[in-house]
Amino acid sequence: MKAAIDARRDPNLVIAGRTSAVWKNTLDDGIARVKAYEKCGVDAIMVIGVKTKEELEALSGALTVPLIVGGPGPDINDLDYLASQRVRLCIQGHQAVMAGYKAVHDTMKALREGARPAELKGLPTSEFKNAVMHNADYDRWIDDFLDGKKQ
Repeated sequence: MKAAIDARRDPNLVIAGRTSAVWKNTLDDGIARVKAYEKCGVDAIMVIGVKTKEELEALSGALTVPLIVGGPGPDINDLDYLASQRVRLCIQGHQAVMAGYKAVHDTMKALREGARPAELKGLPTSEFKNAVMHNADYDRWIDDFLDGKKQ
């Protein structure tokens, strides 16, 4: 972590430590690790598998930097409570990625089974695609930096 912090060139880049120690080992080990991360200068710390309020409160009380939690237990999965413990991001599983996998699978399967592209269901509009891909930004950059000439 210290090497990453020392190598940072962009002051807007957030460097976060990450540990599963509370889940895999003990709360005391987790606290020791997050304190070491904070001491070396990370901007935030991600803790995986915190299940109880006691664990989260002990971690939060040991730190001054923001927390990121992944896979919180049901007893602490309340956004207001998490915010009160300096949690700024709560990763609640991989559902979005899994939904993407399923959409790609279903689309590829339909195409393999003979569906034509125009027959596919659930595709985004051109406007949505352009917004997600930041096409307006790229067009502006082409004008600004390449005199409007696409390479």
